[in-house]
Amino acid sequence: MFDQAQFVISNTDYQKCPKADRYEFAFIGRSNVGKSSLINMMTGKKGLAKTSGKPGKTQLINHFLIDESWYLVDLPGYGYAKTSKKNRSAWELMIQDYLINRANLQIVFVLIDSRLDPQRIDLEFIQWLGENEIPFALVFTKADKQSINKGQQSIAKFKKVLKKTWEELPMIFLTSSETGLGKAQLTEYIQHILES
Repeated sequence: MFDQAQFVISNTDYQKCPKADRYEFAFIGRSNVGKSSLINMMTGKKGLAKTSGKPGKTQLINHFLIDESWYLVDLPGYGYAKTSKKNRSAWELMIQDYLINRANLQIVFVLIDSRLDPQRIDLEFIQWLGENEIPFALVFTKADKQSINKGQQSIAKFKKVLKKTWEELPMIFLTSSETGLGKAQLTEYIQHILES
């Protein structure tokens, strides 16, 4: 459990992000995957990350300082968002620049909707992370919207697709912002990285 979480700054450029003197853990996913809700559930602060029924709410690189010791970074969602093509490519560039150049970034948590079959956009993004040697873990969200069994089936389908191109599979978590499922495992995993 993390005791303190405070918003620090929002940016459009990784060079303006806080000094890279603390570990960073970034959260990203397709628009409307439940990212803000998951961040709020993880930190135990309801309004920390702005949630919205409209995809594309997060449009900046948002830094939150956790327990005065590390940063949780909320990145804009990729994929669908009601915005112009020009805006979308600017976001993509901003995200890529951050992910490639941020020296203190420990891992990227890629959020996947557990109700869906493997989506091309998620697979392409994961592939890009692999090609750029950026460490990541997969976080399947919205587990409460169906049976746990169904969620596990979605994960199995995803693993099957990944095994075609990946020798080693990343860490995988099944979560629900509503019930708190997966919170302990994610917290433990972050703690483990912080201590190693």
